[in-house]
Amino acid sequence: MADIAILDTRERVLAGILFTGAAYLLFSMQDASIKLLVVGISVWQIMFIRSAIVLIACAAFGGRQLFDDTARSRIVRPMFVRSAFTLAAWLCYYNAARYLQLAELTTIYYAAPIIVTVLSVLMLGEKVPMLRWLAVLIGFAGVFVACDPAHLGLSMPMLLVLAAALLWGIAIVLLRKTAMAERTTIQLILNNFYFLVFSAVPALLLWQRPDWNQMLLLLSVGALGGVAQYLLFEGMKRAPVSIVAPFEYTSLVWAFALGFAIWGDVPRREVLLGAALIFTAGLLIIGNEHFRKRL
Repeated sequence: MADIAILDTRERVLAGILFTGAAYLLFSMQDASIKLLVVGISVWQIMFIRSAIVLIACAAFGGRQLFDDTARSRIVRPMFVRSAFTLAAWLCYYNAARYLQLAELTTIYYAAPIIVTVLSVLMLGEKVPMLRWLAVLIGFAGVFVACDPAHLGLSMPMLLVLAAALLWGIAIVLLRKTAMAERTTIQLILNNFYFLVFSAVPALLLWQRPDWNQMLLLLSVGALGGVAQYLLFEGMKRAPVSIVAPFEYTSLVWAFALGFAIWGDVPRREVLLGAALIFTAGLLIIGNEHFRKRL
């Protein structure tokens, strides 16, 4: 019976890793779609429409009963707090993006998985083995090498990105807590309802009528974002946050790949080396989990 329980736990952790990795792939595809959209439409409007699409999909699949269950859920307030942290991270990140190069911006922001690992110990009491700490650091080194950042001074944009990384780290840890307390569809409804409310006023003030191409991209953003959120919530249910957090690094690899496919951006040698380090970090985590569960 003990062997069966260990096998079940191992399978859940590996499923959590797969769900999380797939979520960040879809988030990267969503970001590519948003990059195509922001030329003519505000990010507030994109967020508003994306949230509305996800809520409509939840209504189609879950009906009124799902919304009634959501209204009575015990995570209504915790999800509000988590969504507020996510929104704050988003605002810090995109305000800093006006002043920093993409390499600088990405490098600083990808301190988030390290912050998540630290917070998972402080806030969730998770035990993080030394090999997993090493994997997190290798992953961060991979991002650093891939971005090849310039020398950074202590500036307000840099502080904003650090704040975004910290706020996102807190949001992910809070997500881990709510993920264990409620089913995923209810979390989807609450998360997107709060974002719909947060973005409603600025979206209406900055509203631009989309053409057909923009409408198709907006629909894809809603679909990709909704499925990605679902997979991320499911991944958090199955694996400790300190295990899945480093897989956020893979979104950088997907971003470079999509950049090449859509805009013809050719990755530099540093990007390829950084990608190798990032994948090494992920393999270390998977291998460590596999070995530990066999003991």
